Amino acid sequence: MKLLKLNCDLGEGYGAWDLGEDEHIMPLIDQANIACGFHAGDPTTILKTLQLAHASKIEVGAHPSYPDRVGFGRRSMRIAPDDLYNDVLYQTAALTGMAETQNIRVSYIKPHGALYHDMLSSSETFAALLQVAKNCALKLMVPAGATTELMLQQADTVGVELFFEAFADRRYTRHKTLLPRTEPGAVLTKAEMLEQARQLVTDSCVISDCGATIELDADTLCVHGDTPSALAALKEIRTLVSLHVN
Repeated sequence: MKLLKLNCDLGEGYGAWDLGEDEHIMPLIDQANIACGFHAGDPTTILKTLQLAHASKIEVGAHPSYPDRVGFGRRSMRIAPDDLYNDVLYQTAALTGMAETQNIRVSYIKPHGALYHDMLSSSETFAALLQVAKNCALKLMVPAGATTELMLQQADTVGVELFFEAFADRRYTRHKTLLPRTEPGAVLTKAEMLEQARQLVTDSCVISDCGATIELDADTLCVHGDTPSALAALKEIRTLVSLHVN
């Protein structure tokens, strides 16, 4: 059975508004995906989140987005590949630069929201993300699922290492993709989240929206920081993963 890391999207507050319980979540996870300012986050929030990650001695990743603060980065945007490359590079460089001042090494990129999903259907989008990862000497976090083999081939050609991710808090379709958030039941309840996490940790599979068992070969398991009951669920998932290790 494969050892899964736990990751969470954090630093997604802005100005006076906090989102999630980053301070309490951070000690429970292995990887923190930190918002870089285009969908959430600002310089103060980024620095504070980096410091929390450093205190918990966990791996840090850049969490770039389409330039869409109003839509929280969850709306697809038509952006020329060169411009998208520049947008992602700008965000990644901002986070890695601030991290260096804290003696923190950023090790990977995890695209946020619509950008994360669009790289599955657009080869140009995926190519731009791979190029940023290549030029910044970082790994790229991508979804485990139907496109795994193709993504591995493209990444190998460029020379970028991939992390494959599964989700504890999101419903899957039989096609190994996430059920859109607009669909009923797309975000799991705490009980459903814990059961899905157990299936992923012990059997590398989940039950899809139509009841089919689908295999997901993942390296890391995500719980979104803004998901209701995220903190309570993470405490139990951390215990589950620890028991699995032992």
